[in-house]
Amino acid sequence: MTKVIISGSKGRMGQALARCAAAIPGIEVVAQIDLADNLADTIEKADVLIDFTFHETTVGFAELCAKHGKAMVIGTTGHSDDERRALLDIAKRIPVVWASNFSTGVNTLFWLTRKAAEILGPAYDLEVVEMHHRFKKDAPSGTARSLAEILSEVRHEQLSDVIRHGREGVVGERTAVEIGMHSIRGGDVVGDHTVMFATLGERVELTHKASSRDTFANGALRAAQWLIGKKPGVYDMQDVLGLRDLKL
Repeated sequence: MTKVIISGSKGRMGQALARCAAAIPGIEVVAQIDLADNLADTIEKADVLIDFTFHETTVGFAELCAKHGKAMVIGTTGHSDDERRALLDIAKRIPVVWASNFSTGVNTLFWLTRKAAEILGPAYDLEVVEMHHRFKKDAPSGTARSLAEILSEVRHEQLSDVIRHGREGVVGERTAVEIGMHSIRGGDVVGDHTVMFATLGERVELTHKASSRDTFANGALRAAQWLIGKKPGVYDMQDVLGLRDLKL
């Protein structure tokens, strides 16, 4: 039995996690915490903490997990460089699944994006478009950034050198190396992501659309079960799903 604590339990993802966990054999939710609660009061009960709160609180939670030898699933996004460095350092002591998106479908999109970029080559212009609900605080989404990172890795480019966030005015012709990034916000959209590969005469588009947060919740719970017995370090859903070494 994998014993988990859900942090951010009153949020949309926290509620989805609790609902989905109740239907999965082998998972027991031993505590649900939110802003008014103290994780230190319950951490010893759990094997894994699943955190879907805010990036500002994740480092503190991770430090507490490391102190007590507990694994962690990180679902927060928008971390600063300092926060990322701190989390990577903490992950030297405990196993962590840290993913921008826990959906099985989105992680398949990550894999397909890499393969498409490798096959199509440098002749294709690369654009990423994402849309989320009006309440989302960060842009671009963590998933969209992951897609852009995959594309830049295949092109052997530093993402910060080639990413271009939107276009306005007389910007000139598109360069061959840039990766366009476009964020749309509105309504109650759970999450849409499209990667475009465009060249003269044709265009290839890879799209994933989420209609329920349950897909992310089920993936995070699967990651929590997978973490049991793993060595300290940072893993992602490509590891959890066995996609890391899958060949085309």
